[in-house]
Amino acid sequence: MSTALPTVGYIGLGNMGAPMATRLLERPGTLVVCDARAEALEPFTTAGAIAAATPAEVADRATVISVTVLDDTQVRDVVTGPDGILATARPGTVIAVHSTISDVTAVELADACRARGVDLVDAPVSGGAPGARQGRLAVMVGGSDDAFESVREPFGHFAELVIHAGPVGAGTRMKLARNLLHFVSFTAASEAQRLAEAAGLDIRALGKVVRHTDAITGGAGAIMLRDTTAPVSDDDPWFSILSHVRNLGEKDLALALGLGDRFDVDLPLARRALTGLGPGLGVGTGAAADHSTPDQKEHA
Repeated sequence: MSTALPTVGYIGLGNMGAPMATRLLERPGTLVVCDARAEALEPFTTAGAIAAATPAEVADRATVISVTVLDDTQVRDVVTGPDGILATARPGTVIAVHSTISDVTAVELADACRARGVDLVDAPVSGGAPGARQGRLAVMVGGSDDAFESVREPFGHFAELVIHAGPVGAGTRMKLARNLLHFVSFTAASEAQRLAEAAGLDIRALGKVVRHTDAITGGAGAIMLRDTTAPVSDDDPWFSILSHVRNLGEKDLALALGLGDRFDVDLPLARRALTGLGPGLGVGTGAAADHSTPDQKEHA
């Protein structure tokens, strides 16, 4: 049985694709790269990679092919277009789409690939360009067990965490859930800054505190340890832990809402959190939410 590493192709050398593909230059074996811009290819060919003019030419040489392009339309063209991967891909080839696309698109393309004996996995990443440059990305893979095993080794060069999320489409669904938290958190950060600014505080200093403590506590991810969102029974060991989190959170949210009232700052996310934190944790509302002010209950 051959132990030779597969030749890897990389299509799309933009803000994310370039640092991810750069990490693959350190990998033993051949790297084939493709991008519409000649200037994007030059650093890779100088470092020893092989340039391909089209995705079809990549597939003629590589059996594991990463794709990082702009959107669903570009992904479809790269995979199924006239000069796309499927024009030349051999059975057993694995296509990994790192672009954040619709899960429906991923499933449809995987079906088209399967008819040709090719596996497609949706493999969106989290961690941004800095994570790619450092080789510390998280990759969420939707695909078969065999396809997942095929991509684990090359992905390990640009990722610190490679998760098998489930069948095709699951990687994208996990990425969307992760980014929901990301951007809702940004909105909450904006709300916190408005409160701090109205109270006469330096919001840059607040940002330093947030980044410092989130690096220690893990931020919102610190409570994402259970395998279900169902209510927690009183005799479950999690009940006392999550009840403690709820009680602290409701107390501080009530105090923040009181501060907002004094400075006439509307805090809709804080109001929603006061009544939603406990039920979201699975332990129901606590005393602080039950005794929130009439105005807070009216807006909740």
